[in-house]
Amino acid sequence: MILIHLFLLFFRIGLFSFGGGYAMLPLIYQGAGGLTGMTAEEFSKLVALSQVTPGPIAVNAATYVGYQCAGIPGATVATLGVVMPSVILVYIVTFFLVRFKQSDVLQGALSGIRPATIGLLLSAVVFLAQGSIITGLEIDLMPMIFFAVVLFIAARFKADPILLTVAAGVAGAVFIR
Repeated sequence: MILIHLFLLFFRIGLFSFGGGYAMLPLIYQGAGGLTGMTAEEFSKLVALSQVTPGPIAVNAATYVGYQCAGIPGATVATLGVVMPSVILVYIVTFFLVRFKQSDVLQGALSGIRPATIGLLLSAVVFLAQGSIITGLEIDLMPMIFFAVVLFIAARFKADPILLTVAAGVAGAVFIR
């Protein structure tokens, strides 16, 4: 029964999350919390791990949560659940986009989805901050400094995100314990 629940949970997340993996994170956090009792701090570690492993962040997070719930079968089912809606929707959307790309209704729908996606991304930032920068009612200074430095370097110099992630991991191993 847990495998069906995992599949349906992640299928729903994959189906109704617009904006990519980061926009899915709040929904994955809620689902993981309900299934495993995962805290915000544990979830922020899951997200960090999902970022440094190859593959999309939402797929990695779903695989991890599925594994925590039901081992390898759970990981497989959660991964299929989160990926399958995208595969199905890409085929359907491509079919209609080619036929109706000049439609005012389609352009209006896309204009409505964009701000909703930004809201979901900002929500993901809040969830991540709760577990990695804000602990309880206190702001942890060192992760906040890392955040500010990485944000500055990424915005100002368009630095490679992979190098920034690796550098932050090395700096974290040295300065944060």
